[in-house]
Amino acid sequence: MDEIVSFDDAISDSARFSKRHLLLGNGFSIACRADIFHYASLFGQADFSAIPEAKRVFDSLNTQDFEEAIKALENSAKIIPIYTQNEIEGGNKMAAHATALKDLLVTTIAGAHPASPNDIDENKFWSCRRFLNYFIGSEAHNGGYVFTLNYDLLLYWTLMNEGNPFAEDQIKLKKNDSFGNDEDLPESDYVVWQGETAAHSANIFFLHGALHLFDSGSELQKYTWIRSGERLVDQARRAISENKYPLFVAEGTSTQKKNKIRHNAYLYQGFKVLTANAQKSTHCFFIFGHSLAENDDHILTRLARGRFRKLYVGIFGDPDNTVNKTIIQRAKNLATIRHTRYPLEVAFFDSETARVWDG
Repeated sequence: MDEIVSFDDAISDSARFSKRHLLLGNGFSIACRADIFHYASLFGQADFSAIPEAKRVFDSLNTQDFEEAIKALENSAKIIPIYTQNEIEGGNKMAAHATALKDLLVTTIAGAHPASPNDIDENKFWSCRRFLNYFIGSEAHNGGYVFTLNYDLLLYWTLMNEGNPFAEDQIKLKKNDSFGNDEDLPESDYVVWQGETAAHSANIFFLHGALHLFDSGSELQKYTWIRSGERLVDQARRAISENKYPLFVAEGTSTQKKNKIRHNAYLYQGFKVLTANAQKSTHCFFIFGHSLAENDDHILTRLARGRFRKLYVGIFGDPDNTVNKTIIQRAKNLATIRHTRYPLEVAFFDSETARVWDG
């Protein structure tokens, strides 16, 4: 049986490395609000009235995972014309429904999302900042990076929330996401991505986009509450109602996700930064809240092919349950991909002991 250590023990062990980096999955958000951010919750709140056949796809696959349903539809759209004559129309409909599911995922997340940071207990933000402190704060040695695969605003809100229920204790986090004033419209109610050069000094990356990042065509805009006085979620909902969609990577397969990432400068820059740091033999990586599912192999393979020496993977709940056994095996498989000159050691920690949102 694989040893599952506490988060504190994992942090102590990682002190020998010059930098710690953190990769966040949806479990990060679920740990805060499972009633909203779990796929089952999103599925229950989604309005399938415009695409009832797509809802039956979930039933047929016995899943509530949007990405799994999207993947099935996209793959089927390519295959069905081979086996059935005159089914081009059916294939086109499947492809259209796959696209509609991506839009539905965005609108459902926006619709279900907490309206403002005030809807989350201040102590939860404090706990999360304490957790992030090990990667981008005073406990982080030379300072690492935080990479997130989540679309929601929880990480952004945590970074912006400097409230402190314990006046004698302070946590200062580095939070450079490479967004700043639009040179032509410095007073606008949004900020824009400053490009690859500015991104070199950034340490926060939304690898799959996020609810507050909108591609206007000519630039990538980040909505902010400070500039407009309007809540971020309200800004996002209003934009979506105007058929403006945030930058999201909700493709079904890893290859499709990678292709979309490569066609967006911001996403590709984050991908390159993760890859570059994975090549640093003196660094280590922590993964929290991620199932290591194959539809994120475009990210996981970069870690597997890196040179950093140790990977710490969070395990939630009984390590002997089916889900965790799969995660553990997938993590071990990453080590087998690694070049023998730079062996990768994989360790597992109890995610609950990280107390990310304990409050």
